[in-house]
Amino acid sequence: MPSSHSTVYRNGRIVDGDGKVFTGYVAVEGAQIQAVGEGDPVGAAARSGADVVDLAGRTLLPGLIDCHVHLSMDALAAPAALSSPRAQLVGLMTASKNALASLGGGVTTVRDCGTPGEIDFALRQAAADGLCVTPRLVLSGRALCMTGGHGWQLLGIEVDGPDAARRAARAQIKAGADNVKLIATGGILTQGTEIGSPQLTVDEMRAAVEEAHKAGKISAAHAHGAQGIKNAAMAGVDSIEHAYFIDAEGIDLMLENGTTLVATSAAVRNVVRHGTEAGIPAHSVAKAQSAIERHVGGFKAAHKAGVKLAMGTDSGVPFTRHGQNLDELVYLVEMGLTPLEAIQVATRDSARMLKLDDRVGTLEPGKLADLVVVDGDPLADIAVLSDPSRIRRVVLNGRTVVDRDASRFVVGSAFAGALVGGTTEVAAR
Repeated sequence: MPSSHSTVYRNGRIVDGDGKVFTGYVAVEGAQIQAVGEGDPVGAAARSGADVVDLAGRTLLPGLIDCHVHLSMDALAAPAALSSPRAQLVGLMTASKNALASLGGGVTTVRDCGTPGEIDFALRQAAADGLCVTPRLVLSGRALCMTGGHGWQLLGIEVDGPDAARRAARAQIKAGADNVKLIATGGILTQGTEIGSPQLTVDEMRAAVEEAHKAGKISAAHAHGAQGIKNAAMAGVDSIEHAYFIDAEGIDLMLENGTTLVATSAAVRNVVRHGTEAGIPAHSVAKAQSAIERHVGGFKAAHKAGVKLAMGTDSGVPFTRHGQNLDELVYLVEMGLTPLEAIQVATRDSARMLKLDDRVGTLEPGKLADLVVVDGDPLADIAVLSDPSRIRRVVLNGRTVVDRDASRFVVGSAFAGALVGGTTEVAAR
């Protein structure tokens, strides 16, 4: 046996995340990709003692990346604030469950864009201690909002003025944040806020962004309305989330500042699709309905102009479920991307935006072995990625964490789980 465990995935359609598609193989040793190539290396692999996985014509992709989730939120029609210690403990368990569901849906990296308390940091510690298995986590802690602004009761920390924003950003970075989340406009879920109204000012956001960048971190701004989008771009944020009412001036400012758009199309569509009949508050449905047509047109204009894109879903908001993250790729294709472009947005481009592209996002020697095996050809039908049952195997850091051919979630040395009828049952080993 080799000193470091080796696996060769052969006889598959390889989509490398960087625009190349070919029939070939990926060789992994330990946590890293060792080789990627066309043809069949099975003889050499067998001589080296590596395990050989015959993909049987399936598709092998880099692990997919969701740049906007809320793991502690469970896609309920009317999310409740997790304000008490007991509720936050339940929120931590919910986050663990949702993290595992994301892996089952083919997502190996997530950016959590806001949690109450320190739920996301506790989840990362629990995963490090072997108590649960999660995708690679990029965390924000609590989002910064103005007093009474969008999200204040769900996941926000209220700030007023640049100095307060700077202190809050420093506090979240001290707590462990990789990303500083800012609220630039009103939102769909917070009653009493107008969806398009500007909230944090340019100066407030710029102060927080400066602190993020000084610490080598990134920043994101929730922004629906046109003026708030412009404010966020002028403040220097790395990404603008949603941008449902973006206009031509906002597009130009995003291009000028190199800002990435994370469209979260799934979130607004699901609120409109399910509506008040499913228990979503009327104020949320009305705001989503006002946004959805403008969203599609604005996204198409931004894409045509060359605005950088990354994939995000807002999973956790009403009826946008963890584990169904790759529904977003179907919507990206509906809005004008080719299937190959959509996959690149959810792999290479998202890794670049998160500043993880030296480690993940494409299938290249030396990068971490985050791999997804799909039953079918997503280049012919992107919808195969939105069906978790078609996600046959997920590999994180070289280690198989989901293997549906064996009907198992493989969740580490401390735990093992069986996938039974689409649910995860976790038991101590």
